[in-house]
Amino acid sequence: MPGWGIALIVIAVLAIVLAFILVPFNIWFRALVSGAPVSISRLVGMRLRKIKVAMIVDAYITGKKAGLDIDIATLETHYMAKGDVIKVVNALISAHSANIELTIQTAMAIDLAGRDVLNAVKVSVNPKVIETPMISAIAKDGIELRAKARVTVRANIARLIGGAGEETIIARVGEGIVTTIGSAEEHKAVLENPDSISRKVLEKGLDSGTAYEILSIDIADVDVGRNIGAQLQMDQAEADKRVAQAKAEERRALAVAQEQEMKARTQEMRAAVVAAEAEVPKALANALNNGKMGVMDYYNMLNLQADTAMRNGISGDLKGEHPTDGGKK
Repeated sequence: MPGWGIALIVIAVLAIVLAFILVPFNIWFRALVSGAPVSISRLVGMRLRKIKVAMIVDAYITGKKAGLDIDIATLETHYMAKGDVIKVVNALISAHSANIELTIQTAMAIDLAGRDVLNAVKVSVNPKVIETPMISAIAKDGIELRAKARVTVRANIARLIGGAGEETIIARVGEGIVTTIGSAEEHKAVLENPDSISRKVLEKGLDSGTAYEILSIDIADVDVGRNIGAQLQMDQAEADKRVAQAKAEERRALAVAQEQEMKARTQEMRAAVVAAEAEVPKALANALNNGKMGVMDYYNMLNLQADTAMRNGISGDLKGEHPTDGGKK
């Protein structure tokens, strides 16, 4: 056999092997017999772009079998955009079965936005219940009430893109409960009619701007908590007492300071008197030496002092009389 013949055979074998590597004939045949044919060139293109051919084709076959009008090129684009093709197709099938209007462009946009589009469709068909934590609020009479609510919601497909999630629903319902209880004159009125909370909260339109539609709000439990009003009054009374004690302590300290000041002044005056009395003998001596005072004048002064001392002594004895001795010493 000539050399060029052998070369042709080798090239043919390589071409066949390469064709089997690049062309997934089994996937092409499966799509063909499933009624969702895909061209070999598209399958080769997907393989060269490193797309999971089997997954895309299976999703395409599933959608076609369910009656969806989808294009395999759209599924390729969504896969290359890091989207979940299987979840999008399943969501479209669920929406189609439940007669919910959902286009493939909307489903892909919801998926790329980070939302679970399949779960959203399921929640739209079967509403889910969101349970709030225990919410504390205080009525006007100062009694604390703790309430827990169950919120039944249904997904709003049209608002899934850009709409707020469950956390916003819980926060808004909690705010509505706090406002409703806080506006009640007495806590007993709330305990007697807990459904009044549900009605007033539903009237506020809390689902605006969210990805859900609130169907109902049911108060699951209401408990009586602390008497906040009485506690506040006790705290205020304690604060007033401390203020009064502080003011009394301030007045006492001022009185003590004034007393200490008066004692200091008295001691200064006594010191001055003692100093003045110490100068009296000197003055008498000078008066006697200079002849300004005679000896008889000196004796008369002594007699006057003795008489004064006697009178002071008698006065002191009279003031110290015992009531049982009749005033006698």
